[in-house]
Amino acid sequence: MTRKNYSKAFLKQCRSVTAKRPRTVIDHILKHGYITTQDLKDKYGYNHPPRAVRDVKEHGIPIETIRVVGTDGRKIAEYRFGDPKASRAEKFIGRTGFTRELKRDLIKTCGCRCAIYLEALDERDLQIDHRIPFEILGDQTRGRLETTDFMLLCGSANRAKSWSCEHCANWIEVKNADICRACYWAYPERYSHIAMRQARRMDIMWVGTEVEIYDRLKEKTERLQQEMPAYVKKIIERNL
Repeated sequence: MTRKNYSKAFLKQCRSVTAKRPRTVIDHILKHGYITTQDLKDKYGYNHPPRAVRDVKEHGIPIETIRVVGTDGRKIAEYRFGDPKASRAEKFIGRTGFTRELKRDLIKTCGCRCAIYLEALDERDLQIDHRIPFEILGDQTRGRLETTDFMLLCGSANRAKSWSCEHCANWIEVKNADICRACYWAYPERYSHIAMRQARRMDIMWVGTEVEIYDRLKEKTERLQQEMPAYVKKIIERNL
């Protein structure tokens, strides 16, 4: 489908997006018909391509994904516009931008640490994220954002949350905010499921002098030819 095949209403919706990252994706698709993860990384320097594509979806513009072979022979994602009739501009356009004040309030309330890994980090290494994905609930206010609706995540945790959410049936089909409210990725301190799976999760980090303990643990599990997570579970089970 070339640009001239899109309706005036759909093109107007595309032009209404002014933020750089989603606009880059939109303009490339309008010009070439698609954009790949390789394009986003190599041409535009986006190290987390799915996040850039999510930005487009958050403006209510439908995107479909197919798997193709990249120049190195590996499978990569190729993104195209979905059915323009599935647009949801009335719900998502007008997303409120995050402010420094919001980040300061989150640090004051929750501490300067990642909400998932509980690791203390420098402020610049923390990212604001919606507890309940924007695609599910949108922003609940048009004025001051409430700190209770957001969390601070390190880059690694944010990417892990994005991947898990985007592959969750609630994200893809159900879109029930109450399901998100009971999820680990929204409220790791109190949850009943992880992306609709009956599971529990613990993220442990060894920092500073603790690294020596981790190295010893790793050496021992390698000698025993066991996977480290399974070995740690056995230790915990024996000592409960």
